[in-house]
Amino acid sequence: MFLAKRIVSKVLLSTILVAFLSIKGNSQRYLSDIDSIFFIKDTVRPVIKRFENLRITGYIQPQFQKAQSDGAPSYTGGNFSQYSSSRFMLRRARVKIDYIMPSKEKYPQAMFSFQIDATERGVIVRDMFLKLFETKRNLFSMTAGLFARPFGYEVNLSSAFRETPERGRMSQILMPSERDIGIMVSHEPQESKQKRSRFKFDIGFFNGQGLSGTTDFDSHKDLISRMFIRPNTSDKVEFSGGLSLLRGGWKNGTKYVYESGKAPNGDGIFVVDSSISNIGKSSPRHYYGADAQVKLKQGWGETEWRAEYWFGTQPGTSASTSNPGTLPTSNGNPVPTYVRHFDGVFLLFLQNIVNNRHQLMLKYDWYDPNIKVKDAQIGKSGTNLTAADIKFSTLGIGYAYLINPQTKLILYYDIVKNEITQLTGYTTDLKDNILTCRLQFRF
Repeated sequence: MFLAKRIVSKVLLSTILVAFLSIKGNSQRYLSDIDSIFFIKDTVRPVIKRFENLRITGYIQPQFQKAQSDGAPSYTGGNFSQYSSSRFMLRRARVKIDYIMPSKEKYPQAMFSFQIDATERGVIVRDMFLKLFETKRNLFSMTAGLFARPFGYEVNLSSAFRETPERGRMSQILMPSERDIGIMVSHEPQESKQKRSRFKFDIGFFNGQGLSGTTDFDSHKDLISRMFIRPNTSDKVEFSGGLSLLRGGWKNGTKYVYESGKAPNGDGIFVVDSSISNIGKSSPRHYYGADAQVKLKQGWGETEWRAEYWFGTQPGTSASTSNPGTLPTSNGNPVPTYVRHFDGVFLLFLQNIVNNRHQLMLKYDWYDPNIKVKDAQIGKSGTNLTAADIKFSTLGIGYAYLINPQTKLILYYDIVKNEITQLTGYTTDLKDNILTCRLQFRF
Protein backbone atom coordinates (compact mmCIF):
# COMPACT_ATOMS: atom_id res chain seq x y z
CA MET A 1 0.00 0.00 0.00
CA PHE A 2 2.84 2.36 0.95
CA LEU A 3 4.67 1.49 -2.28
CA ALA A 4 1.53 2.19 -4.32
CA LYS A 5 1.15 5.62 -2.68
CA ARG A 6 4.78 6.45 -3.51
CA ILE A 7 4.28 5.50 -7.14
CA VAL A 8 1.10 7.59 -7.39
CA SER A 9 2.85 10.53 -5.74
CA LYS A 10 5.71 10.30 -8.24
CA VAL A 11 3.37 10.24 -11.21
CA LEU A 12 1.36 13.21 -9.93
CA LEU A 13 4.48 15.22 -9.18
CA SER A 14 5.91 14.33 -12.58
CA THR A 15 2.75 15.44 -14.35
CA ILE A 16 2.75 18.79 -12.53
CA LEU A 17 6.42 19.36 -13.30
CA VAL A 18 5.96 18.44 -16.96
CA ALA A 19 3.07 20.90 -17.27
CA PHE A 20 5.09 23.60 -15.49
CA LEU A 21 8.13 23.08 -17.67
CA SER A 22 6.02 23.06 -20.83
CA ILE A 23 4.52 26.44 -20.00
CA LYS A 24 7.81 27.95 -18.97
CA GLY A 25 9.53 26.72 -22.13
CA ASN A 26 7.02 28.26 -24.52
CA SER A 27 9.50 30.78 -25.94
CA GLN A 28 12.38 28.31 -26.05
CA ARG A 29 13.44 25.65 -28.49
CA TYR A 30 11.93 22.15 -28.37
CA LEU A 31 15.06 20.82 -26.70
CA SER A 32 14.57 22.29 -23.25
CA ASP A 33 17.18 22.02 -20.53
CA ILE A 34 15.16 20.02 -18.04
CA ASP A 35 18.29 18.59 -16.42
CA SER A 36 19.26 22.09 -15.30
CA ILE A 37 16.25 22.19 -12.95
CA PHE A 38 18.39 21.63 -9.85
CA PHE A 39 15.50 21.27 -7.38
CA ILE A 40 14.20 17.99 -8.87
CA LYS A 41 14.91 15.19 -6.43
CA ASP A 42 16.91 12.20 -7.64
CA THR A 43 13.99 9.88 -6.85
CA VAL A 44 11.78 11.79 -9.28
CA ARG A 45 14.37 12.46 -12.00
CA PRO A 46 14.10 9.02 -13.72
CA VAL A 47 10.37 9.57 -14.21
CA ILE A 48 10.79 13.17 -15.37
CA LYS A 49 13.56 12.19 -17.77
CA ARG A 50 11.06 10.19 -19.83
CA PHE A 51 9.20 13.46 -20.52
CA GLU A 52 12.16 15.80 -20.98
CA ASN A 53 11.57 16.14 -24.75
CA LEU A 54 7.80 16.42 -24.51
CA ARG A 55 6.33 19.86 -25.02
CA ILE A 56 2.70 20.88 -24.41
CA THR A 57 1.44 24.18 -25.80
CA GLY A 58 -1.94 25.64 -26.60
CA TYR A 59 -4.18 28.68 -26.81
CA ILE A 60 -7.78 29.74 -26.39
CA GLN A 61 -9.68 32.51 -28.24
CA PRO A 62 -13.09 33.43 -26.74
CA GLN A 63 -14.70 36.34 -28.57
CA PHE A 64 -17.77 38.49 -29.11
CA GLN A 65 -18.88 39.61 -32.58
CA LYS A 66 -21.40 42.14 -33.83
CA ALA A 67 -22.51 42.06 -37.49
CA GLN A 68 -24.02 44.84 -39.58
CA SER A 69 -27.21 42.83 -40.17
CA ASP A 70 -29.01 39.65 -39.12
CA GLY A 71 -27.73 36.51 -40.88
CA ALA A 72 -24.68 38.30 -42.27
CA PRO A 73 -22.36 36.11 -44.38
CA SER A 74 -18.95 36.06 -42.77
CA TYR A 75 -15.40 34.76 -43.12
CA THR A 76 -14.64 35.75 -39.53
CA GLY A 77 -15.86 32.53 -37.94
CA GLY A 78 -18.71 31.46 -40.21
CA ASN A 79 -22.04 32.97 -41.25
CA PHE A 80 -24.35 34.43 -38.61
CA SER A 81 -27.64 32.68 -37.87
CA GLN A 82 -30.65 33.92 -39.81
CA TYR A 83 -32.13 36.02 -37.00
CA SER A 84 -28.93 37.00 -35.22
CA SER A 85 -26.43 39.82 -35.64
CA SER A 86 -24.38 39.20 -32.48
CA ARG A 87 -22.77 36.18 -30.88
CA PHE A 88 -20.34 34.90 -28.29
CA MET A 89 -18.20 32.06 -29.56
CA LEU A 90 -15.10 30.07 -28.79
CA ARG A 91 -13.24 30.65 -32.03
CA ARG A 92 -10.37 28.31 -31.27
CA ALA A 93 -9.24 26.28 -28.26
CA ARG A 94 -6.25 24.15 -29.11
CA VAL A 95 -3.80 21.92 -27.34
CA LYS A 96 -0.68 20.67 -29.07
CA ILE A 97 1.75 17.98 -27.98
CA ASP A 98 5.21 17.73 -29.57
CA TYR A 99 7.73 15.01 -28.85
CA ILE A 100 11.32 15.53 -29.98
CA MET A 101 13.88 12.74 -30.19
CA PRO A 102 17.34 14.38 -30.23
CA SER A 103 20.47 13.04 -31.87
CA LYS A 104 23.77 12.66 -30.03
CA GLU A 105 24.72 16.16 -31.18
CA LYS A 106 21.46 17.49 -29.68
CA TYR A 107 19.93 18.24 -33.07
CA PRO A 108 16.40 16.93 -33.70
CA GLN A 109 16.30 13.41 -35.07
CA ALA A 110 12.54 12.84 -35.12
CA MET A 111 9.44 14.74 -34.05
CA PHE A 112 5.85 13.64 -33.50
CA SER A 113 3.20 16.35 -33.35
CA PHE A 114 -0.48 16.13 -32.38
CA GLN A 115 -2.97 19.01 -32.08
CA ILE A 116 -6.72 19.14 -31.42
CA ASP A 117 -9.21 21.99 -31.61
CA ALA A 118 -12.12 21.75 -29.13
CA THR A 119 -14.93 24.33 -29.30
CA GLU A 120 -18.72 24.44 -28.90
CA ARG A 121 -18.90 23.24 -32.50
CA GLY A 122 -17.09 19.99 -31.76
CA VAL A 123 -13.62 18.47 -31.53
CA ILE A 124 -11.36 18.01 -34.53
CA VAL A 125 -7.77 16.91 -35.08
CA ARG A 126 -5.76 19.75 -36.62
CA ASP A 127 -2.29 18.20 -36.83
CA MET A 128 -0.93 14.69 -36.62
CA PHE A 129 2.39 14.05 -38.30
CA LEU A 130 5.84 12.53 -38.01
CA LYS A 131 8.91 14.49 -39.03
CA LEU A 132 12.24 12.71 -39.58
CA PHE A 133 15.50 14.66 -39.77
CA GLU A 134 18.66 13.80 -41.65
CA THR A 135 21.37 13.79 -38.96
CA LYS A 136 24.60 13.48 -40.93
CA ARG A 137 24.69 17.07 -42.17
CA ASN A 138 21.45 18.29 -40.52
CA LEU A 139 20.17 19.78 -43.78
CA PHE A 140 17.03 17.83 -44.72
CA SER A 141 13.83 16.49 -43.19
CA MET A 142 10.78 14.49 -44.27
CA THR A 143 7.24 15.04 -42.95
CA ALA A 144 4.33 12.62 -43.32
CA GLY A 145 0.77 12.79 -42.01
CA LEU A 146 -1.68 15.66 -41.52
CA PHE A 147 0.05 19.04 -41.52
CA ALA A 148 0.01 22.56 -43.01
CA ARG A 149 0.36 22.95 -46.77
CA PRO A 150 3.66 24.67 -47.65
CA PHE A 151 2.06 27.50 -49.63
CA GLY A 152 2.19 31.19 -48.83
CA TYR A 153 3.01 33.19 -45.72
CA GLU A 154 -0.46 33.82 -44.31
CA VAL A 155 -1.55 30.18 -44.58
CA ASN A 156 1.46 29.03 -42.54
CA LEU A 157 1.32 31.72 -39.86
CA SER A 158 -0.17 30.15 -36.74
CA SER A 159 -3.47 31.51 -35.44
CA ALA A 160 -1.77 31.84 -32.05
CA PHE A 161 0.68 34.42 -33.43
CA ARG A 162 -1.28 36.00 -36.30
CA GLU A 163 -2.11 39.62 -35.47
CA THR A 164 -5.49 39.80 -37.23
CA PRO A 165 -8.36 37.59 -36.02
CA GLU A 166 -8.66 35.59 -39.25
CA ARG A 167 -6.90 34.77 -42.48
CA GLY A 168 -8.17 36.48 -45.61
CA ARG A 169 -11.14 35.31 -47.68
CA MET A 170 -8.91 33.88 -50.42
CA SER A 171 -6.95 31.75 -47.93
CA GLN A 172 -10.13 30.32 -46.46
CA ILE A 173 -11.68 29.48 -49.83
CA LEU A 174 -8.65 28.09 -51.65
CA MET A 175 -6.85 26.59 -48.63
CA PRO A 176 -9.67 25.55 -46.27
CA SER A 177 -8.34 24.35 -42.88
CA GLU A 178 -4.80 25.12 -44.13
CA ARG A 179 -3.87 21.46 -43.66
CA ASP A 180 -3.88 18.33 -45.79
CA ILE A 181 -2.68 14.74 -45.69
CA GLY A 182 0.50 14.04 -47.57
CA ILE A 183 4.27 13.73 -47.53
CA MET A 184 6.87 16.49 -47.81
CA VAL A 185 10.65 16.81 -48.09
CA SER A 186 12.30 19.95 -46.76
CA HIS A 187 15.69 21.59 -46.96
CA GLU A 188 16.03 23.33 -43.60
CA PRO A 189 19.57 23.55 -42.18
CA GLN A 190 19.61 23.20 -38.41
CA GLU A 191 22.99 24.87 -37.94
CA SER A 192 22.52 28.64 -38.03
CA LYS A 193 26.18 29.22 -38.94
CA GLN A 194 25.78 27.49 -42.29
CA LYS A 195 25.56 29.83 -45.29
CA ARG A 196 22.43 28.05 -46.53
CA SER A 197 20.62 28.27 -43.20
CA ARG A 198 18.60 31.31 -44.34
CA PHE A 199 16.96 29.35 -47.16
CA LYS A 200 14.16 26.87 -46.56
CA PHE A 201 12.63 24.82 -49.36
CA ASP A 202 9.61 22.50 -49.07
CA ILE A 203 8.10 20.22 -51.69
CA GLY A 204 5.41 17.59 -51.20
CA PHE A 205 2.42 15.70 -52.53
CA PHE A 206 -1.03 16.01 -50.90
CA ASN A 207 -4.52 14.54 -51.35
CA GLY A 208 -5.97 17.96 -52.12
CA GLN A 209 -9.24 18.05 -50.16
CA GLY A 210 -7.73 19.02 -46.79
CA LEU A 211 -9.87 18.37 -43.71
CA SER A 212 -13.14 18.83 -45.59
CA GLY A 213 -13.26 15.17 -46.65
CA THR A 214 -12.73 11.85 -44.89
CA THR A 215 -10.79 10.33 -47.79
CA ASP A 216 -9.36 11.33 -51.15
CA PHE A 217 -12.24 11.17 -53.64
CA ASP A 218 -10.01 10.84 -56.72
CA SER A 219 -6.48 9.76 -57.58
CA HIS A 220 -5.24 13.23 -58.48
CA LYS A 221 -2.68 14.67 -56.06
CA ASP A 222 -1.48 18.23 -55.48
CA LEU A 223 2.20 19.07 -55.81
CA ILE A 224 2.96 21.99 -53.48
CA SER A 225 6.30 23.71 -52.96
CA ARG A 226 7.63 26.83 -51.30
CA MET A 227 11.03 28.52 -51.22
CA PHE A 228 11.38 30.83 -48.24
CA ILE A 229 14.12 33.25 -47.22
CA ARG A 230 14.17 33.19 -43.45
CA PRO A 231 14.26 36.56 -41.68
CA ASN A 232 17.55 38.38 -42.29
CA THR A 233 17.93 40.20 -39.03
CA SER A 234 20.01 43.26 -38.27
CA ASP A 235 19.80 45.75 -35.43
CA LYS A 236 17.12 47.83 -37.16
CA VAL A 237 15.77 45.97 -40.21
CA GLU A 238 14.41 42.46 -40.79
CA PHE A 239 13.50 41.08 -44.22
CA SER A 240 12.01 37.77 -45.39
CA GLY A 241 10.09 36.50 -48.40
CA GLY A 242 9.03 33.50 -50.42
CA LEU A 243 7.74 32.00 -53.64
CA SER A 244 5.02 29.31 -53.71
CA LEU A 245 3.67 26.89 -56.30
CA LEU A 246 0.75 24.45 -56.38
CA ARG A 247 0.06 22.12 -59.33
CA GLY A 248 -2.94 19.87 -58.95
CA GLY A 249 -6.59 19.43 -59.82
CA TRP A 250 -9.62 17.28 -59.22
CA LYS A 251 -11.75 14.91 -61.22
CA ASN A 252 -14.56 16.00 -63.52
CA GLY A 253 -17.74 14.14 -62.59
CA THR A 254 -19.46 14.88 -65.92
CA LYS A 255 -18.52 15.63 -69.51
CA TYR A 256 -19.54 19.26 -69.08
CA VAL A 257 -16.64 21.62 -68.39
CA TYR A 258 -17.27 25.37 -68.48
CA GLU A 259 -14.36 27.71 -69.24
CA SER A 260 -14.02 31.45 -69.70
CA GLY A 261 -14.81 32.84 -73.14
CA LYS A 262 -16.18 35.85 -74.97
CA ALA A 263 -19.68 36.50 -76.30
CA PRO A 264 -20.12 38.17 -79.72
CA ASN A 265 -20.80 41.47 -77.92
CA GLY A 266 -17.53 41.20 -75.97
CA ASP A 267 -19.03 40.13 -72.64
CA GLY A 268 -17.12 37.64 -70.53
CA ILE A 269 -19.08 34.40 -70.36
CA PHE A 270 -18.68 30.69 -69.61
CA VAL A 271 -18.41 28.46 -72.68
CA VAL A 272 -19.17 24.74 -72.29
CA ASP A 273 -16.99 21.91 -73.56
CA SER A 274 -19.09 18.72 -73.63
CA SER A 275 -16.53 16.24 -75.00
CA ILE A 276 -17.13 12.75 -73.61
CA SER A 277 -13.39 12.53 -72.90
CA ASN A 278 -13.80 15.14 -70.13
CA ILE A 279 -15.28 12.53 -67.77
CA GLY A 280 -12.65 11.54 -65.23
CA LYS A 281 -10.05 14.03 -66.45
CA SER A 282 -8.43 16.46 -64.06
CA SER A 283 -9.44 20.09 -64.23
CA PRO A 284 -6.41 22.29 -63.48
CA ARG A 285 -5.83 23.63 -60.01
CA HIS A 286 -2.72 25.77 -60.42
CA TYR A 287 -1.65 28.45 -57.93
CA TYR A 288 1.33 30.80 -57.96
CA GLY A 289 2.26 33.02 -55.03
CA ALA A 290 4.86 35.54 -53.87
CA ASP A 291 5.23 37.21 -50.49
CA ALA A 292 7.55 39.64 -48.71
CA GLN A 293 7.84 40.93 -45.14
CA VAL A 294 9.82 43.96 -43.91
CA LYS A 295 10.16 44.96 -40.26
CA LEU A 296 11.76 48.13 -38.85
CA LYS A 297 12.85 48.06 -35.21
CA GLN A 298 12.87 51.02 -32.85
CA GLY A 299 13.58 51.19 -29.17
CA TRP A 300 9.88 51.63 -28.36
CA GLY A 301 8.44 49.12 -30.84
CA GLU A 302 8.29 47.90 -34.42
CA THR A 303 6.86 48.85 -37.80
CA GLU A 304 6.06 46.04 -40.21
CA TRP A 305 4.77 45.66 -43.77
CA ARG A 306 3.64 42.40 -45.36
CA ALA A 307 2.51 41.82 -48.93
CA GLU A 308 1.36 38.61 -50.62
CA TYR A 309 -0.10 38.00 -54.07
CA TRP A 310 -1.68 34.85 -55.53
CA PHE A 311 -2.99 34.07 -59.00
CA GLY A 312 -3.88 30.97 -60.95
CA THR A 313 -6.62 28.61 -62.10
CA GLN A 314 -9.28 27.10 -59.87
CA PRO A 315 -11.89 24.44 -60.74
CA GLY A 316 -15.25 24.66 -59.01
CA THR A 317 -18.98 24.51 -59.59
CA SER A 318 -21.43 27.11 -60.83
CA ALA A 319 -22.07 28.20 -57.23
CA SER A 320 -18.68 27.82 -55.53
CA THR A 321 -14.91 28.12 -55.98
CA SER A 322 -14.09 26.26 -52.76
CA ASN A 323 -12.04 23.10 -52.86
CA PRO A 324 -14.48 20.25 -52.18
CA GLY A 325 -14.07 17.42 -49.68
CA THR A 326 -16.12 15.10 -51.86
CA LEU A 327 -16.96 15.05 -55.56
CA PRO A 328 -19.55 17.86 -56.02
CA THR A 329 -23.05 16.48 -56.62
CA SER A 330 -26.67 17.57 -56.74
CA ASN A 331 -29.30 15.06 -55.61
CA GLY A 332 -26.60 12.40 -55.77
CA ASN A 333 -25.55 13.19 -59.35
CA PRO A 334 -22.20 14.81 -60.30
CA VAL A 335 -22.43 18.44 -61.41
CA PRO A 336 -20.53 20.24 -64.22
CA THR A 337 -17.10 21.72 -63.56
CA TYR A 338 -16.43 25.45 -63.89
CA VAL A 339 -12.80 26.51 -64.44
CA ARG A 340 -12.00 30.08 -63.36
CA HIS A 341 -8.88 32.28 -63.42
CA PHE A 342 -8.41 34.11 -60.13
CA ASP A 343 -6.14 36.50 -58.29
CA GLY A 344 -5.97 38.04 -54.84
CA VAL A 345 -3.76 39.94 -52.44
CA PHE A 346 -3.05 40.38 -48.71
CA LEU A 347 -1.54 43.68 -47.54
CA LEU A 348 -0.81 44.24 -43.84
CA PHE A 349 0.61 47.18 -41.91
CA LEU A 350 1.51 46.85 -38.21
CA GLN A 351 2.63 49.64 -35.94
CA ASN A 352 3.51 49.68 -32.25
CA ILE A 353 2.47 52.84 -30.46
CA VAL A 354 3.91 54.14 -27.19
CA ASN A 355 5.58 50.76 -26.57
CA ASN A 356 5.44 47.17 -27.79
CA ARG A 357 2.32 46.39 -25.73
CA HIS A 358 0.11 48.50 -27.99
CA GLN A 359 -0.26 47.71 -31.68
CA LEU A 360 -2.33 49.20 -34.48
CA MET A 361 -3.08 47.09 -37.55
CA LEU A 362 -4.40 47.83 -41.00
CA LYS A 363 -5.12 45.03 -43.45
CA TYR A 364 -6.50 45.02 -46.98
CA ASP A 365 -7.24 41.91 -48.98
CA TRP A 366 -9.22 41.00 -52.06
CA TYR A 367 -10.25 37.80 -53.79
CA ASP A 368 -11.38 37.98 -57.40
CA PRO A 369 -12.53 34.44 -58.33
CA ASN A 370 -12.97 35.29 -62.03
CA ILE A 371 -10.64 37.93 -63.45
CA LYS A 372 -11.98 37.29 -66.96
CA VAL A 373 -15.31 39.04 -66.30
CA LYS A 374 -16.49 42.48 -65.22
CA ASP A 375 -18.94 43.24 -62.44
CA ALA A 376 -21.68 44.52 -64.80
CA GLN A 377 -21.63 41.20 -66.69
CA ILE A 378 -22.41 39.07 -63.62
CA GLY A 379 -26.11 38.20 -63.59
CA LYS A 380 -26.55 39.15 -67.21
CA SER A 381 -28.68 36.72 -69.22
CA GLY A 382 -26.70 34.09 -71.15
CA THR A 383 -23.37 34.59 -69.37
CA ASN A 384 -23.74 31.65 -66.91
CA LEU A 385 -22.10 33.87 -64.27
CA THR A 386 -23.17 33.53 -60.61
CA ALA A 387 -22.37 34.82 -57.14
CA ALA A 388 -19.25 32.62 -57.22
CA ASP A 389 -17.76 35.06 -59.77
CA ILE A 390 -18.11 38.19 -57.60
CA LYS A 391 -14.99 39.96 -56.32
CA PHE A 392 -14.87 40.79 -52.60
CA SER A 393 -12.45 43.12 -50.85
CA THR A 394 -11.98 43.64 -47.12
CA LEU A 395 -10.42 46.50 -45.17
CA GLY A 396 -9.60 45.55 -41.60
CA ILE A 397 -8.78 48.09 -38.88
CA GLY A 398 -7.64 46.84 -35.49
CA TYR A 399 -5.95 47.43 -32.17
CA ALA A 400 -4.21 44.89 -29.95
CA TYR A 401 -3.17 45.29 -26.32
CA LEU A 402 -0.71 42.86 -24.77
CA ILE A 403 -2.04 42.44 -21.23
CA ASN A 404 0.92 40.21 -20.35
CA PRO A 405 3.34 38.10 -22.42
CA GLN A 406 0.71 35.37 -22.83
CA THR A 407 -2.58 37.30 -22.93
CA LYS A 408 -3.79 39.65 -25.64
CA LEU A 409 -6.93 41.70 -26.27
CA ILE A 410 -7.90 42.42 -29.91
CA LEU A 411 -10.50 44.88 -31.22
CA TYR A 412 -10.97 44.54 -34.97
CA TYR A 413 -13.46 45.85 -37.54
CA ASP A 414 -13.87 44.31 -41.02
CA ILE A 415 -15.32 46.54 -43.75
CA VAL A 416 -16.36 44.18 -46.55
CA LYS A 417 -17.19 45.35 -50.08
CA ASN A 418 -18.56 43.28 -52.95
CA GLU A 419 -18.85 44.12 -56.64
CA ILE A 420 -22.14 45.70 -57.69
CA THR A 421 -23.70 43.37 -60.27
CA GLN A 422 -26.95 42.62 -62.08
CA LEU A 423 -27.40 39.49 -59.97
CA THR A 424 -30.33 39.42 -57.56
CA GLY A 425 -29.08 40.03 -54.04
CA TYR A 426 -25.88 41.71 -55.22
CA THR A 427 -27.20 44.87 -56.87
CA THR A 428 -25.95 46.81 -53.83
CA ASP A 429 -23.22 46.29 -51.24
CA LEU A 430 -24.13 43.63 -48.66
CA LYS A 431 -24.42 44.67 -45.03
CA ASP A 432 -21.72 42.29 -43.84
CA ASN A 433 -19.24 44.40 -41.86
CA ILE A 434 -18.14 42.65 -38.65
CA LEU A 435 -16.78 43.89 -35.31
CA THR A 436 -14.71 41.35 -33.36
CA CYS A 437 -13.63 41.63 -29.74
CA ARG A 438 -11.28 38.77 -28.84
CA LEU A 439 -9.35 37.71 -25.77
CA GLN A 440 -6.48 35.31 -26.41
CA PHE A 441 -4.37 33.35 -23.94
CA ARG A 442 -1.56 31.03 -25.02
CA PHE A 443 0.89 28.92 -23.13
